[in-house]
Amino acid sequence: MKVLNVAEKNSVAKAITDILSNGRAQQQSTQATWCKVYSFPYTLDGRDVEMVFTSVSGHLLELDFPPQFKSWRGCRPGDLFSAPVRKQVPKGENENIERNLQSLARRCQQLILWLDCDREGENIAFEVLQVCLSANARMGVRRARFSALVRSDILRALAGLVAPNAHEAAAVDARQEIDLRVGAAFTRLQTLLLGDRFDWGGGAGERRVLSYGPCQFPTLGLLVQREWDIKAHVREGTWTLTLRYQGEAAARPATTPASSCLFSWDRGCLFDRSAAALLHSFCRAANAAQVESVRGSPARRRAPAPLSTLEMQKRASRYLRLSGEAVMRLAEELYQAGCLSYPRTETDQFDERYDLRALVALQARDGSRSWARYAAELESGTRAFVWPRGGGHDDKAHPPIHPTAAYRGDMGDKARLYEFVVRHFLACCSADAEGEETRVQVKCGGEGFHATGLMINARNFLDVYTYWMWGSPKGEALPALREGDCFAPASINLVESHTAPPHRLTESDLISKMEQHGIGTDATVADHIQKQLARGYATKDESGRTQTLAATSLGEALIGAYSRMGLGGLWLPGLRGSIEAGIAAVAVGRRSKESVLGEAVAAFAADYAAAETQAHVLEQEVGDVVFGGGGGG
Repeated sequence: MKVLNVAEKNSVAKAITDILSNGRAQQQSTQATWCKVYSFPYTLDGRDVEMVFTSVSGHLLELDFPPQFKSWRGCRPGDLFSAPVRKQVPKGENENIERNLQSLARRCQQLILWLDCDREGENIAFEVLQVCLSANARMGVRRARFSALVRSDILRALAGLVAPNAHEAAAVDARQEIDLRVGAAFTRLQTLLLGDRFDWGGGAGERRVLSYGPCQFPTLGLLVQREWDIKAHVREGTWTLTLRYQGEAAARPATTPASSCLFSWDRGCLFDRSAAALLHSFCRAANAAQVESVRGSPARRRAPAPLSTLEMQKRASRYLRLSGEAVMRLAEELYQAGCLSYPRTETDQFDERYDLRALVALQARDGSRSWARYAAELESGTRAFVWPRGGGHDDKAHPPIHPTAAYRGDMGDKARLYEFVVRHFLACCSADAEGEETRVQVKCGGEGFHATGLMINARNFLDVYTYWMWGSPKGEALPALREGDCFAPASINLVESHTAPPHRLTESDLISKMEQHGIGTDATVADHIQKQLARGYATKDESGRTQTLAATSLGEALIGAYSRMGLGGLWLPGLRGSIEAGIAAVAVGRRSKESVLGEAVAAFAADYAAAETQAHVLEQEVGDVVFGGGGGG
């Protein structure tokens, strides 16, 4: 018996083949340039079979409109909300992949689907299933579920083959159709209306495509709203008081209390200078401070929770200065090389059956790495191994992202990302950092002041998680003051400052807001952000310590126009968040694809009709904001 096995990429097909055949498979080329065929004998379900492995290259089918609706001027853009759609193999390389699958299916009796184990992979699995069954309707079909390209995971997947999940595939179908209809209709509206009206600086005959996407514009809306908040900020003066204690200036051993410290005002700040100056005069007149309390308490910095996809993107953006798009590309390459677990997961808690100590031991054996000694101490018990705390999310498909093998590649961004994942994993398996926090409260002239200090007693996970600081390296010591002590302040100052506008969003900030509002998924968030830059709707400033994103004048004009029209559903996060919730309900079988699709398309169709009747607002806003009132074509 022959068993056809299909993976999502050739590299995955080869990796699984190498594991199951111990590197002794035969390889053949096919009509599809990048999709090879590997065959080898194997024992499956207690029977001797010939395993035949091949792959696709992502999605095999494409959802699109019939030819009569593809011409931008062949129909009204609004017609696309009700036009028929069809899913078929597009012309080109995918036709060769289809022929390869059909040829192999005719010679095989069973089909095992090894597509990536997320919703998108499940959808591709049904595309493969459709093509293979069209050539051999009698094939038995099963699904392999795995999280890492390592022997234990692949063997576990083969021992627990299941049926493919039609609900998850339907959820992707719903999202694809919503995005196609809505995106095509509004992109044509914007492009046809504004493309010829303004001089976009392209060559003769070139049209500037002004794309719209139902995730793209709520993402852009977050950036534009932040620009509006910055512009709306009114700078105000603030005044605060500071009080300094100065003790003996003689040299002291490092373990003794500090000789000076600065106390902060309990009121924080006032916006009234005269009131602050009056209170300052009371303190100066008193010229004496009394210690009201000295309170010490245990302090703890919690070790991080296990790593989900969005958390990996946020932290790698912040610590490594990598874009979300780069993080996902590098993580996928590390996964395909067998070094990381599957990089698209919402899970941030480990199943109790997972052998985490074996993963720690793997890192301890990699003696060339700077973290190997720490891992060895965790393995030996010199440092306490602690089961990672749960983050509260489990997608029931994959474990949190973690290292599965040593990385031996080039020392570039891929190595930096791998190191981050390893250090994060080891930190998860470590004890919290512990310290002692002291707060001294004093009163001067009727006003309260305070100072806090932190002494770290046990760094624990901080020794490997070098991305976090807690306190200062030498500790934040306070003077040896006791309750009831009195002292003459060395200085009591009235300090002027000003309010500051909100800062521009970093990529990490934007991902957090998208996650909060349910815009996109762990697999698509990075792509939605990248599209803002590619379409000219946003820019990224990489000159500072943190990389920030800002809407361009074009991005601001498009959002501003829909805001003026009163069409918040086109750019505020609420509608997309509810659509994503509906799609998630389809994925678990709580709602039908048709009901979610119908609701979403109806809502956008109504907004489209309203936007079409107010098209002059789009023209006016773009003309004023982008072209300064001119720019006519």
